[in-house]
Formats: sequence, C-alpha cells, structure tokens
Amino acid sequence: PPPARPWALMNPRSGGGKVERFRLAERARAAGVRVVLLGAGHQDVAGLAEDAVRDGADLLAVAGGDGTQALVAEVAARHGLPFLVIPAGTRNHFALDLGLDRNDPAKALDALTDGVELRVDLGFAAGRVFVNNASFGAYAAVVGEPAYRDDKTRTTLRTLPRMLSGPSAHRLRMRADGTRAEGLQALLVSNNPYLRAVDAARPGRRERLDSGRLGVLGVRVEGAVRAAGMVRGPRAAGLLRLTAEEVVVEADTATVPAGVDGEHVLLPVPVVCRTAPGALRVRVPRDRMGTRWGSAVPEWPRVTRLALGRRADGG
Repeated sequence: PPPARPWALMNPRSGGGKVERFRLAERARAAGVRVVLLGAGHQDVAGLAEDAVRDGADLLAVAGGDGTQALVAEVAARHGLPFLVIPAGTRNHFALDLGLDRNDPAKALDALTDGVELRVDLGFAAGRVFVNNASFGAYAAVVGEPAYRDDKTRTTLRTLPRMLSGPSAHRLRMRADGTRAEGLQALLVSNNPYLRAVDAARPGRRERLDSGRLGVLGVRVEGAVRAAGMVRGPRAAGLLRLTAEEVVVEADTATVPAGVDGEHVLLPVPVVCRTAPGALRVRVPRDRMGTRWGSAVPEWPRVTRLALGRRADGG
C-alpha cells in the first residue's frame, strides 16, 4: 500500500543539479512527499532522518549520492521503515543494482503508488553503514584525494600507481572468516560480491544484494615481477578475491583511512566489517529497468602498467 506520510531528503548539488533539472522536489511534493532540501555546508543527514521518523514519517527517501543514501538507509533499517532510492547522484551504483534508471530519476517516485518491496543486505564497517563498499589502504587514499569527487577515474589512474609501488605504499592485514592475508596495499569490502575484479573508480556491478555475504578484493604487489603479473587481470597472483560474513582489517597504526561509500573517514583499528542480511526494506517501482549486469572492465592491468612506467597500450 502507498505510504501515508513519506519523507524525502534531496541534495540539490548532487549529479550536477539533477534535483532541479528533473523537478524532483516539485514532483515529490505533488505525490504527497514532505521534502527537505540539503543546504550548503555540513548537515547532520542522519539527524534529519531521525527527526522525520519522530514526526511520523512512514517511508524515508533520498535523492542524492550513495554516501547520503547510506546514512538515511541506516535510520530506515533501525526503525524498520521502507526506504526509497531516487538516483539523483552522479553514479548511484546502489540504484543501478536495484534496477533503477539514473537517466530518469523521477521514475523512482512511481514506487510510492505502484511499488514492490525488496529485502536487501547492509554492510557495516566499525559500525558505519555502507550500501556499496568500504575501501582501505591505497583505495581509501585515492578516495581522500581532493580531485576524486570530480574526476574519479583520472584521479585513480594518477595516484594509485605510487600508492601501490612507492615508498608510501600501505601495508594492511586482513582476516575474512578462515582466510588471513598480510602485506596488502589495497582492500575493498563490498556489500555483496561484485561480478568482476574492480577498482576504486569503477566498482562494477553486483548480481544480487541479498546473498548475506561480503565481497572481498585485496591487492598485494611485491616488486616489479609480481606487479608485472597483475596485467593478467582477475587471475593474477597479486589479487585476492573471496566472500565472507565478517572481515577484520588491521594495520600498525591506531586508525586507518577508509572510504565508506565514497566518503573519506578515519576508523579505529581493528576495523570489523560485517553484513546485516535483509536489514533494509527497499521500495522500488513495479515497472523498472531491472538489473543489467554491465561490462565493467577491470582497470588493474592499466594501473599496473602505469605503476611499472609503461604505456597503457603496452608500449
């Protein structure tokens, strides 16, 4: 049934101004949604969602990026309320894996009157929720670069090689269920496994969001010989790929930089990553694109060539 008191948080700056371009606030209000627009500067997104619940909201929606989606999703899950994704960010990987159309974000509002409910998993890193992934080591350092938000792929290719093979390369330890690994320069823990090996700028697609498993991708480059082997792609010796219910990230420091759904944070070590199966009720339009598993090509071969000082074309 349709919600009686739906509430939506919208970020006018997300996706180059999709909220205004697609008249999302106007259309949502016409559908009976109470809309709150994020202003400039830092705002307590989770606090705004909690206020909405106290005011009687029976559905929480977000038009914005994945980081904002995750903060409100956690509040919705905590209170057992349905959550509505309006893909108004730049990439919105979570929306893509739900089968939503980023090119027509207003279509998501159809779920208010003709929707179906999905139960999907949530990931947690040190108690902080993520709908896509939490990255550590070189991955997280890339996310922390000031230019990353505006140009993810170029920033990754520019900074990742030195973070993998330079003197400042990270060294992480990881425990995932019964598997242990040391000396990792980069680690990506995802809410459900990705279909392919991935990088920080192009995280690929997930076949499902309800497997109850975390995806784990680790990278360990030990000298030029091992790095050269990584150009073979997903089967390279320097890549660790598995699934787990719990992942523990350790380092020789009190805190470790992390990128949680693209937001740069410092987390206390050890960082326990876990999954909460079926924790989130997501409402989607009955008539939607469906999941289209893309042909995201791993960037690791290209990154490794750059790290070795070679041209991307192999010359």
